[in-house]
This record gives sequence, C-alpha cells and structure tokens, in this order.
Amino acid sequence: MSSDYTSEAVIEKQLINQLTSGESQWTYRKDLNTDSLLWQNFFEKLEQNNVRVLDGNSLTEQEKLQIQNQLNFVNYYEAAKWIAGENGIAKVQVQREDASLGTIRLEVLWRDNVAGGKSSYEVVNQVQRDKIDTKDANRRLDVTLLINGLPMIHIELKNRSTGFMDAFRQIKKYDGEGKFRGIYSTLQMFVVSNATETRYIAAAKESKINDQFLTKWVDKNNRPVVALNDFTDQVLSIPRAHQMVMQYSVIDDDKKALILLRPYQVHAIEAVKKASGRQQSGYVWHTTGSGKTLTSYKVARNLLQIPAIEKTIFVVDRRDLDQQTTSSFLSYAENDTIDIDETENTHNLVKRLYASDKRVVVTTIQKINTMMKKFEEGKYAREYKKIKELKLAFVVDECHRAVSPERQRAIQQFFVHSLWYGFTGTPIFKENKRAQKGDLAQTTEAQYGDRLHQYTVKEAIHDKAVLGFQPEYKQTFINDIEENEIQDSIYETEEHMLEVIDSIVNHSYQKLGFQNGVGRTYSAILTVKSIAIAQKYYDLFQQVKNGAMSVKVSEKGKRVLPDFPKIAITYSITENEESSVDNQKHMKQATKDYNEEFNTHYSVTDIRAYNSDVNERLARKKERFTFREEQLDLVIVVNRLLTGFDAPCLSTLFIDRAPMKPQDLIQAFSRTNRLFDKTKSYGQIVTFQKPHLFKEAVDYALRLYSNGGENYVLAPNWEEEKANFDEKVKQLKHIARTPEETPEIGSATDADLKRFAKAYQEFDKYFASIQVYSDYNQEVIFEESNLTTKIIEEYAGKYENVIEELKRRREDPGSDDESSDIDIFYELSSVHTDEINYNYILSLIQAFIPDDRLEVRELSNKDIKAVSEYINELGKTNSGLADLINSLWLQVQLDPELYRGQSVSNLLDALIEETIQNQVKSISKQWFVGYDELLFLVKNYRRGATKQRGEYELRKSQDYAAYKEKYGDQALSPLKYKSSIKPAYTKVIQEVIEPILQRR
Repeated sequence: MSSDYTSEAVIEKQLINQLTSGESQWTYRKDLNTDSLLWQNFFEKLEQNNVRVLDGNSLTEQEKLQIQNQLNFVNYYEAAKWIAGENGIAKVQVQREDASLGTIRLEVLWRDNVAGGKSSYEVVNQVQRDKIDTKDANRRLDVTLLINGLPMIHIELKNRSTGFMDAFRQIKKYDGEGKFRGIYSTLQMFVVSNATETRYIAAAKESKINDQFLTKWVDKNNRPVVALNDFTDQVLSIPRAHQMVMQYSVIDDDKKALILLRPYQVHAIEAVKKASGRQQSGYVWHTTGSGKTLTSYKVARNLLQIPAIEKTIFVVDRRDLDQQTTSSFLSYAENDTIDIDETENTHNLVKRLYASDKRVVVTTIQKINTMMKKFEEGKYAREYKKIKELKLAFVVDECHRAVSPERQRAIQQFFVHSLWYGFTGTPIFKENKRAQKGDLAQTTEAQYGDRLHQYTVKEAIHDKAVLGFQPEYKQTFINDIEENEIQDSIYETEEHMLEVIDSIVNHSYQKLGFQNGVGRTYSAILTVKSIAIAQKYYDLFQQVKNGAMSVKVSEKGKRVLPDFPKIAITYSITENEESSVDNQKHMKQATKDYNEEFNTHYSVTDIRAYNSDVNERLARKKERFTFREEQLDLVIVVNRLLTGFDAPCLSTLFIDRAPMKPQDLIQAFSRTNRLFDKTKSYGQIVTFQKPHLFKEAVDYALRLYSNGGENYVLAPNWEEEKANFDEKVKQLKHIARTPEETPEIGSATDADLKRFAKAYQEFDKYFASIQVYSDYNQEVIFEESNLTTKIIEEYAGKYENVIEELKRRREDPGSDDESSDIDIFYELSSVHTDEINYNYILSLIQAFIPDDRLEVRELSNKDIKAVSEYINELGKTNSGLADLINSLWLQVQLDPELYRGQSVSNLLDALIEETIQNQVKSISKQWFVGYDELLFLVKNYRRGATKQRGEYELRKSQDYAAYKEKYGDQALSPLKYKSSIKPAYTKVIQEVIEPILQRR
C-alpha cells in the first residue's frame, strides 16, 4: 500500500477518538469484540434499566435466550417497527422460568430519552463476525455505534485512495453473507466513508439497498458536509445520532422499508419547531420531488410534542390529489406513536377535533369550509366553543394553491389560536404574484410568513436528491409564420395528433427505458389542454395499437413489449356540466378497456377507485406491479397527476398544450425527475407546440425556481451532447483505433489498461446519453464515427476483459495498485439491449420469497406462467443461465418458506458456483489434471489472452499415466493428450461457464 495514504486503521482510530473526546456522550468499549461479549453487555444494560421490574430476580440463561430470539430480526424493517415501540418505548417480553414470577415486559430503548439517564452510547470496533456459510470468510467489522447495547449505526471505512463506494459494496457483501444477523439485526443506519467523502443510508437488505440513495449531509444553509470528521461532528454526535435513528426515521409500511430523513428535511423540521416556539407561522420551500410529503408528515407529527399545540391539521389539496398523499401519511403512521385520522366527512372532522387526545388530522380545505358553515347554521353547538378555542397548527401541502388567501383569512378568524406552516416546491413570488384582490396576500410569504427553510431544485440536483431535466421542444409541421400567430386549431387536427403518437410509440424507446428489458421500462404521462382532446387522443392510441391507422407500433418496440403501449385516461367527471354526459360515456368505455386489460372491475360510479388504481399502476410502487402484465405505460391527463403525484418509475412527460404558468410548469416537470435506477439519468420532457415560445416559458420558470442555477438544472442540448460524444470517440480511438488494438492484458501496464478502461467508460456514458435524444439517428452516428454495432460490442468485450484483469491485479497481494483513477465496478449502459433481463426475472422470483413475518404470497397460475415464460425467453439467448434460474424457480414454487429471508441473487450465485465446480470436476476427472489448479485457471480466465494465469501449474498437474490406465487403447498419445487439454477446458469455459457468469 502506498505510504502517501493514511491507513484505514489510523482513520478508524481517529474516528473513535473524535467520537469519545471532549463532552461526548460516547464511550469506547475496546473489550466488546465478539458476539457473546456484545450480548453480555446488552443484558447488563437491560437489567440496569429494569431494576424495578426484575425486582431482584436476575435473568436466567433460558430467559436471555428468549430475548435473543425476539431481537433476531429477519430484516431491518421489522427491527424498525420494534424500535418504534409502544408510545416510543421498545420492549421485550419474557416468560419467567420461575412460573411464580409470571410474564414481564422489559424496556430496551426510549425514542425521546436522548442523552438521558436511561440511554447509554458506546463505540465498538473490529467486532468478529463468524461465517455462516463454509464458502464465506470470517469478518471483522469496522466501527459500530451502540445505543443501550444494541447496534444502531454501522460505519464502514476505506482509506483515501479508495472510493467510498467500496465501503458500500463491503456492507452489501456482509449483509449477503449474514454478518448483520443476530444482535446486529437491529441496525438502522449505515455510514460509508474514505475520510474525504462520507455518505449515509437507511439499513436495508443486500437485495434491496440502492446506492442511489446514499445521502450526503449538508448544513442548514445547504453547504456540503462530506469530510468524515465534519460529518462525525454534525451527525454522529449525541443527540443527533440518537435522533437520526429514533426520531428522524420513518417506517414506510407500504414499501416495507425504513427511511432516514435527508439533511434538508431535518433542518426544515427543526426550523418549524423553533418558529412554533416563538408562535410564528411560516413556509418551507423544498423543491418538488425532494420528499415534501415525508417532511410535512414529520413536521405534523413533531409539532404535537410541543405542549402549547393541542392538534395538528394536515391540509391536502383536493380529493383527486389527496388519495396518494393520505395513503403515504397512513403508511408512515402505521408504526408511529401518533394517530393519523383521515376524515371521511364533516361529522368525523368535528368528532376528531372535539376529542381530548393529541393527534394529527388529515383533511381537505373543503371539509373545513363545510364544518365552519355548519357552525354558522347552529349545528354542533356543544362542540363549537371548544373547537374554536383549540390551539392548532395547520400544515398545508402544496401551499402555493391549496388554500386561497381569502379562505385562509376566514379560517384564521375562526381558529383564533392557529399557526400555519406551508410546504411548497413552487412558492408564489412577486414576479408571478396573484392578481390583486383587496388587501389579500398575493405571494406565499405574504400569506404564510417568513421562509423558514429552502432547498431548491439546483441544490437537490447537486446533492443527487432529484434528477435534472432534459427538455425537447418539437414541432410537428413546417411553417413560415410567427409562433404566436399559429392558431390552436392546428394542434387539434388528427394529422398533428398522429405525429405526436408516432413520436411517443416509435421514437421514445430510450426515454421509456426499453433498453432495460421487459418489466423494467418506465411509465409516462401525456398532458393536453382539455378533456375533449384527451378523449380524442385516447381513441387514436387505441386505433394505432389495433393497427387501424397509418401510424403503426414498430416491430422494434414489439420485440421488447409485445403489448405496448398500455394506455389509460383520467379526468374529473361532474354531473351538471353540459359535457358531462359525453364525458361519462367516454369514461365508461375507457374503464371497460381498462378492466379487460388488467382484469379489474371499475365503473363510472366508483371513479375514485379507478383513479386510485391508475395512480398505483402508473407509480408501480407495490410489488405486484413488478410484473409486466400489471404495468401501465402511459396515462393521458389534463391537469390530474401534474402536481403532488410521486412515481419514481415515471421518466417522461409529453406536453401537447400551450405553456402553463411558471409554478405549474415546474410542478408538471417534477413528476419525471425522481431517483429510480441507474439508467434513468434525467426527467424527460417533450413538448409539441410552439417550441420557441415554450422554451422561453421554461427558461423563465427555471430562473424563478432554481435560485440562479437554471443552467445547472438542464441536461445539455443535442448539439452539446453530440459534441461531447464525438470527443469521447476521438479519445477512445486514439488509445485503440480498433478493438484489436486494445492493450494486451497479459503484458500491458496498469496505466495502459486504466487509460483504455476510462476512455471506454466515457465513450459508453455519452453513447448511452445521446441515444435518449429525439435527434439521435443511429445510421448517421455510425457513419460519422465509423462505428457499427459489432465494433462497439467488440470494444465492450475487450473492456470487460481489461476490467477483470484490473480487478485481479487489485486483489493480488503483491500489487501496489491503490489508485482510484477509474471505477472498476462501472456498469456499461449503452450495449445492454437484452429483451429479457435476468435481474428482472430474479426480482419476480424474489417477490414470492417471504422476507418478513407476513404470510407467504400465494402463487397463482398467472404468476407461475409469467415467470416461466420470461425464463423461456431468456433461454433463447442464454440457455445455461435459464436452466439454473428455472431450477431455482421450481424449488421456490415447491416451498417458498424454505427460502424465507434469503436473497434470490445469492441463491443463484451459489448455484452458479456449484455448476462451475462440477464442470471443473468433470474436466479434471476426464483429463486427469489437478482440480485446484484447473479451478484457479477457470476463475482467472481472460478471453483473448495468449497466456492464462495458472497454465504452468495446470501442466505440472497432468497425470498421463493415470489417464492411460483408465482409457487403455482409446487413450491419446502423450503429445496429443497434452495438446487436447487446453481446447477442452477452453470450450467449456467459453460455452458453459462464461455465459452463466455474464448473467445476460
């Protein structure tokens, strides 16, 4: 290792010293370095904190075993539910071995007891975790923080020469090996650092943890805090560390996941808390997509901890919108200590407000208006005075429009002791203020008060909390007149609409994630100006899909998704408007089509249930929407879903209407820029009307809402990105003019290999990027750059060999390669065009393996058929891998319970390893060569290399005499024997082993 870098051991020691120095609450426990010692320490804490309950009767070994079993959680979500506890206290139940002592409940953790007498904070390091599987290794974990003896935060460190992602991958590996079971199963937070860069993430199983959610800490002014010593000071000190895992975490019951708040959410909560202490109202500007609903939930919940506030009213926008927001609230609150009530009617609202308990009430402004009107009519006379005198905090989601200034004033005049806290991603400023109406507020600040905290889209993109935007401004016809003179009627013609449909269904494959393969594509929204236009589009889409129009769905698209596009339409239906009969008639047909597509039973009479299902199907958050059969590709809307709707898998917004107001543009754009997977790099926006005027409107909106970072928010335009790509092609060909001229892995230096690998990674990145643009034309690009699909695939094959060689050299004990010039775990994104992705199949199988304490999901014939068909499709391109997955799938079908809590990916890895060993064993026996020597060569095989590692040792292991004895007269001559071995094992490696290792 280079002496220029501080070693991990020194970084670890410095971290422990910082944690335990000065007025710190942390105590270093060097003596706690084994599982048994950790348990012993935990039980000492437990008995100290429960002296009264134990009443002099110490816990027996059998009773301790009961507790150990209770605290061996199958996943971190279950641990989080236990930690949430009863009224904020996590407890264990013990049936006393002495029956006369009965059953007792012992208190373990206290949510609100921060740095109090009952909470202890300890630091341990280099704890030994023994292997569970014989193929794994014993491990020593870096640094773990204990609260009351239980591991709560684990920190994995690397030195400065290595990226923090190596520490993240180490954590994934440890979890896959089962190193975080037992007492470590209570972990709630992982921290990874190389001393220079530090990130944190909520604890999750190896199969579910996503590096895209690694979070950088920022201070209250949104300045990055990335150095380990600064991060330790601001996040790992007490009380903050206790708060992070006990108070600033949320259990999402729908996703079965633990969520740790991001730093800006923490700062907003604390800012609101301080303002409420001063009896001051205000608003929070957090960009759309950054988790406002989650932040507002924690604000609403935490405000109840303030003695002066009796109830919190969380106000959502309207009935169509509040379904998703309320659902999120109820999911978050499922395991919380505070009741969340969704008021179905005014009577329930009055009942909830009149009750004496502290609670959060979720309601709409319409219900509050109705309640006040009934008070004016003399109803609810008994409850009137108490409710009017309540000390309330109103938390308003989408406050830029949820409550009008006029209506807010009326409510404030009724609730004379009310505080108001608004949350918005698009405040109303003086530049786009409301029209004057008397002395009513025209801006968000005038309506709610001071801005308590802000986190703009510029900062969110910088912190990778959301993605940037990639807008394209298209025109469907050529014209010589000024755009502002173009009549709207031109955009209502069938000719224009078919051009739009053709763009969506035949020229948006990269935007919609077709490169990811079936089941992993993205969803989209098409927004138009009116219900009538939406209906016309819906009918045209159906005709195009059925082959009845000049525009057809291309064969290229059908190869990936034969049922593409699956379309739905959603709009508000009224009873009394002139168009209501036609609207209901059209929606009746749309719901009929929807029911046939998805085997549902909705009708116009239960349109809210239909809308809710469309929302869920478009967002795909629930496990059942992993299956292609349950997925929706595109929803046509007027205004629904353009604000407040959260769907990370939604990648593209198609806009066929005139530009909206600045705040409405940003809200609509922000449906697309949620983090999702590695391939989704921007929120895609495609407009089809008046491109120059639309661009002007977008530029103005971004200037208003990006805090001076409008250029930072947008992806490069086509010309800029194409120029970047051309430069990367030039750099790649300068190093290797053809695939055959790539550095020879057997003889090239580390520097040469890294230069090529880095050049190819850069090429791959920009090649993938330009394919998303509508201007991309593969024939033109290939002609200009003198490339073909075959050449790119050959370059990619050479690159994979180089990366494997660099990995091998990195692991070589004699290597001094500590450089982090390149990311050797970089995943190619431009050449993966598989129509069936093995990862998708594994995710479907994983859905049937219980990973918590819920019942095993029942396998329907439809489910079995879907998975089996995907495996059969994979078999057309990789039969060996398909056979292994099918074997695993059959076993899971027979007994899912047998695999409870296990990762399908790990199970497949074990099958692959077993297959490799069997193949090696077979060759070893057939040719009488050493098994270990051949296995080493197979594991280090480099396609294209003239000399393989281990060849010399393998030749020395040959036993011609034993071979001759077995085969007798059929045996080859010594010369032919020696020359035949290499082709034999090479054939098996290339035809059997490599395909299953490549996983594609």
